[in-house]
Amino acid sequence: MLKITMCVIVFPFSLRGCTDIICCVLFIVVILGYMAVGILAWLYGPLWGPVFYFDILKCVTSINIMAATLNGLQCPTTQVCVEKCPDVFWALNPIAYLPNAKPQDYFNQSLCVPSFDLARTTLKVKEIVDQELCPFFYTPTISALTCLFPVCLSCSDIVNSFNAKEIGVRIFEDFASSWQWIIAALVIAMVVSFLFLLLLRFIAPVMVWVLIFGVLAVGAYGKSIDNNRCGNMSTSIKSAVSITDIGFTTDFKVYLQVKETWLAFLIILSVVEGILLLTLIFLRTRILIAIALIQESSKAVSHMMSTLFYPLITFVLLVVCVAYWGITALYLATSGIPVYKVVALNSTQDNCGQIGGNETCDPQTFYNSTDYSWCRSARCIFIKYNNEGLLQRNLFNLQIYNVVAFLWCVNFVIAMGQCSLAGAFASYYWSLNKPSDIPTFPLSQAFIRTIRYHVGSLAFGALILTLIQIIRIILEYLDHKTRAAQNPCSRFLMCCLKCCFWCLEKFIKFLNRNAYIMIAVYGKNFCVSAKNAFMLLMRNIVRVVVLDKVTDLLLFFGKMLVVGGVGVLAFFFFSGRIRLPGSNFRTEMLNYYWMPIIVVVVGAYLIAHGFFSVYSMCVDTLFLCFLEDLERHDGTMQKPYYMSKNLMKILNKKNRGPKNGKGKD
Repeated sequence: MLKITMCVIVFPFSLRGCTDIICCVLFIVVILGYMAVGILAWLYGPLWGPVFYFDILKCVTSINIMAATLNGLQCPTTQVCVEKCPDVFWALNPIAYLPNAKPQDYFNQSLCVPSFDLARTTLKVKEIVDQELCPFFYTPTISALTCLFPVCLSCSDIVNSFNAKEIGVRIFEDFASSWQWIIAALVIAMVVSFLFLLLLRFIAPVMVWVLIFGVLAVGAYGKSIDNNRCGNMSTSIKSAVSITDIGFTTDFKVYLQVKETWLAFLIILSVVEGILLLTLIFLRTRILIAIALIQESSKAVSHMMSTLFYPLITFVLLVVCVAYWGITALYLATSGIPVYKVVALNSTQDNCGQIGGNETCDPQTFYNSTDYSWCRSARCIFIKYNNEGLLQRNLFNLQIYNVVAFLWCVNFVIAMGQCSLAGAFASYYWSLNKPSDIPTFPLSQAFIRTIRYHVGSLAFGALILTLIQIIRIILEYLDHKTRAAQNPCSRFLMCCLKCCFWCLEKFIKFLNRNAYIMIAVYGKNFCVSAKNAFMLLMRNIVRVVVLDKVTDLLLFFGKMLVVGGVGVLAFFFFSGRIRLPGSNFRTEMLNYYWMPIIVVVVGAYLIAHGFFSVYSMCVDTLFLCFLEDLERHDGTMQKPYYMSKNLMKILNKKNRGPKNGKGKD
């Protein structure tokens, strides 16, 4: 009974209620409004297909000229709405220009202007091309935007328009030949990441001290080089030259020929190495605590391996948020009735000076009309969407709402993942007898508690971060718009503002992360949890710095080990330097052997980052619990320590009274 009572007092999973209810209600209202905005965008968005541009290259060559004539950046080429963008590469055969060639044998009616009939036309192929009634080439494109939006082809397709199909087919063939081996390499990356985290409980002390003494050895080696260089220069003629004789120069190699430069390097390295040695001597106990916490984190992960796959849930939710934001922004931007105007592409050459881009037109009937037959280069060009109607007049406000709600949702999803993982790992630490007292399905229980009680607190923390991110976006926008008119003083002030808010965002992320841990442990509201976490960390600032740096060093080394090892293995395999016995894969089967290598390296990094982010959250959670354990308990039978025996041994602590069980090692 005593053990159960202590667990309830220290880690009151059962004694908690809903926190920050007002912010929870506000967040739900914003989400409902966000859904309403998406529905409105869907209903009032365009119902047409994508826009197809006959000569997309004119968007690049003439965009500056058209920008001075039109109200926006439009392409001076014929535009038609199609059911879907072309998915193949095609260019007009030169045979089509022969006198007896029939246009219907070479052009695609579905891609010509709607009012032009290929079957009945008397025009020659050259005349059709000159009047831009049908396209003379097109490339595979993706309908990234809906009809009438002035983008249907990406910039990379424009640059590589004539070899995109060939390169794309070759890359596809490479993936078709090597996808099994790519998946195998990613599985290896996942296994290596998993094993590295589990083995940290055994190899963490060795790795930490090897890395620390490795840094010291590198410093000592640098000092020996500097010392030898100074000795060699003392016997040379160049030793008579000093830095004052050289003065200021941008050629850094000149300074390397001076003895004083190497002497300065020697002094700096000696001071740095001395500081590192003193730090190592005075902080050795705290380094041992950091190592013990890392080992304990590895044990916690081994008992709750489902936590390693939680980043997949976060990733899926973030993809949903990004997709919803993008689609909503797209449909909002293209809602309304399209406005077309008549534009002369070659007004001077064709004597079309009277056409100034103010006459509206209908692209469905324009090319059958004779109103502008006197101007051969007259085209019906899309300009913009009208702003008539309540929705259209408030599109800017809706887009702002879309961005704010998107940032809030993204930050909330990340906060939910951090709080859920913190709750699972805290349940491990506050189990008196490990692993027998660890709850069943700890991650699921922590996730349910988070959703049931603490949505408001997570939304509160996410809102604070969102507001700072919005200010940073506004600063970037103002800097971009006013850069040409800025003087050195204003640029300096803008740079300072951007730097300050960047630092503030990093600090808020750090504070939120620890606040979510306290919320998961004690179930209090965001402000109280943030205050308690901050004060607790400030009372142990040296331990915080040491643990943070030691953990960063280990995780960085682990990521480099996983990504570098898998990347080197992929390079040797896909380049043909190593062959697996019994494998039918050959390097000659690949057109670009570097493509699967790039995919493997990027995939390995994402996998390692996902695994190691969970481990980092585990270390932070156990560290806060460890600090709370030290401050709240004294080792008596009424207030026993919950830390491992290794940590108690480092701190010269012990539990007095009956033994707590066999799970405390």
